[in-house]
Amino acid sequence: MPEVTIALNELVPYSLRYYFNGRPDRPYYSTRRYDFGASPLLLPLVRAFLDTCAAEHSTDYRYLFTLIGSELASNALKHSRSGLPGHNYTLLCERKRNGLRLICRDDGIANDPTTSVHDRRYLTADPGGLDPDSNSGRGLAMVDALATDWGDNGRPGHRVVWAFLAYDLEDSVWPELAD
Repeated sequence: MPEVTIALNELVPYSLRYYFNGRPDRPYYSTRRYDFGASPLLLPLVRAFLDTCAAEHSTDYRYLFTLIGSELASNALKHSRSGLPGHNYTLLCERKRNGLRLICRDDGIANDPTTSVHDRRYLTADPGGLDPDSNSGRGLAMVDALATDWGDNGRPGHRVVWAFLAYDLEDSVWPELAD
């Protein structure tokens, strides 16, 4: 099939375009959810979604929330079936009293015959992942350092990863880095 260029907003239903406009015109949401397709070419749309979810907050907060969420989305594409044609992943943003919680649900990895569906394998951040000379492991190490809290459901067959970012950026190394 030939390649075509199309504006990303054409892929979004008209009734949901305000999810991606970068403005706090509908700030009183409790949750926002969107399913993203399997292409890394959609990551600008992911960033627009995340930036709009945090639109009423400071520039630093918006940047961090978008950075953390982009990493979760990239991991879903790279490390799960969500990156394969015909698959997708979901981002769900929940507004809490003291911060935003982002949940990324992906299609998981292919079933491993040596692992029972009841076995749990939780994600961990690489302790040396923030080392600039590290070959891999920077993503979750960055999420671990910048998010107030994060975790996952431990189910590789259908992974759910969440990150919470407090409005005051408590427990994030960002204030130290920004100074």
